[in-house]
Amino acid sequence: MTKSITIYDTTLRDGSQTEGISFTVNDKLKITERLDQLGVHYIEGGWPGSNPKDRDYFLAVKSLKLKHAKIAAFGSTRRANVKAGDDTNLLELIKSETPTVTIFGKSWDLHVTDIIKTTLDENLKMIFESVEFLRKHKKEVFYDAEHFFDGYKHNSKYALKTILAAQKAKADCIVLCDTNGGTLPAEVGKIVAEVRKKLKTPVGIHTHNDLEMAVANSIAAIEKGAVQVQGTFNGLGERCGNADLGTIVGILHTKMKRKSIADAKIKLLTETSYFISEISNMKLADNHAFVGHSAFAHKGGVHIDAMLKNPLAYEHIEPSIVGNHRRFVTSELAGKMPIILRAKKLNIDLDKKSPESQELLKKLQEMEHAGYQFEAADASFELFMKRALKKYTAFFTLESFKVTTEKRFDGRTFAEASVRLNVQGHEEFSAATGDGPVDALDKAARQALSKFYPDLVQMHLTDYKVRVLNSKEGTAAKVRVLIESQDENDSWTTMGVHENIIEASWEALTDSIEYKLLKDKK
Repeated sequence: MTKSITIYDTTLRDGSQTEGISFTVNDKLKITERLDQLGVHYIEGGWPGSNPKDRDYFLAVKSLKLKHAKIAAFGSTRRANVKAGDDTNLLELIKSETPTVTIFGKSWDLHVTDIIKTTLDENLKMIFESVEFLRKHKKEVFYDAEHFFDGYKHNSKYALKTILAAQKAKADCIVLCDTNGGTLPAEVGKIVAEVRKKLKTPVGIHTHNDLEMAVANSIAAIEKGAVQVQGTFNGLGERCGNADLGTIVGILHTKMKRKSIADAKIKLLTETSYFISEISNMKLADNHAFVGHSAFAHKGGVHIDAMLKNPLAYEHIEPSIVGNHRRFVTSELAGKMPIILRAKKLNIDLDKKSPESQELLKKLQEMEHAGYQFEAADASFELFMKRALKKYTAFFTLESFKVTTEKRFDGRTFAEASVRLNVQGHEEFSAATGDGPVDALDKAARQALSKFYPDLVQMHLTDYKVRVLNSKEGTAAKVRVLIESQDENDSWTTMGVHENIIEASWEALTDSIEYKLLKDKK
């Protein structure tokens, strides 16, 4: 019987090392929930001994009601010449109270002698005693053999001794790491096959993408018997990134017929990738395998003619399997089913052939062309659907707003905003100051609305992200603003798109307020 593959996600730890990414604790919690919905088996939350933010995450994640995933804390083996019970890093791992702990240790003798500057024998003791200590504290322990493939090629006997030490201490899985990302798939397959003959413990794989071989190397290891695969969504990670779990899951499911996440969850791959793209503020490449906007796009001529006759002609899988959809670029004929399925979630019944769904599709395509991306802004999508179907009446309308920013001689900067709104037939005016223009606009708008909608006092903005959509236009480029808001019960995300960042922010801000009022009315 073919063993299923365990999916171990390290987006929150390895992925956060991507240049330009800085996840907040709230970001990490949102990604955790989304990965759990997908059905990922393990989510590595971070290194609790390394920074206060990760400690806060491990405290906060306890309140999430996860259905599938186990949370793992990450750290290293004990320091040289320090008892495991006295090592602050190992003690922090225990304090994190996660069911699973992943620690890394040195497999390459060069790292032992030149980097951590200890003896080869002491390194073996560090591995054994660290794993043993964590096991005695009833933890499931995964041992990441750092730089294993480089170490094995340089000194195979010593590299094997390191993982045998982890096995002797009863590690639950030994994960072979291509930390520098410089190994080829044929080498990975050969080494994994050789190592598996020496071990009784299950083997995992963790690869980096410095040769753009991380996915290929992960698949090569799985073909030779690895049963756990570590990686990040969208290939996030230091330098050139890590193995992309979305691509790996897609390959396992559609090409290798290997079980990983549940079959019914595969269709969430695209939505998950875009959600993480937005939260991380890193654009997902249009040509990204399986989930990219262009992954199933066909442009003109022979290709479209063939696709209309038989989709197998130019597609390796049916796009809906992974939650994506086919696009004919010249005519923008996207499928209606994704819209109909999302409408059902909002208790809106649409007929695929009805004029309403056709008009809705047309409007959605126009908005996507303009730069909107609704995967990570469900609140804005719900408002868009209800507005388009005339199932929604706005709670207020804008008469005008004005924003100014002032810098004073003492270096202080602040913004002032004034808004004029029509609320239930009444004109309301309010002005406020804030740390920045969006903060000032938010305060002014809610002041104007507060006597009509007092519950708005419960909500506040928790995050604000901006992405430039067409950077070649310079200062005239369009931007997409993503705003996350929260009240006592819930959090939601809205967006706005415009050449003017203040207008894009206002659109996302008013959507956020409208959504709060809408959900409270339900």
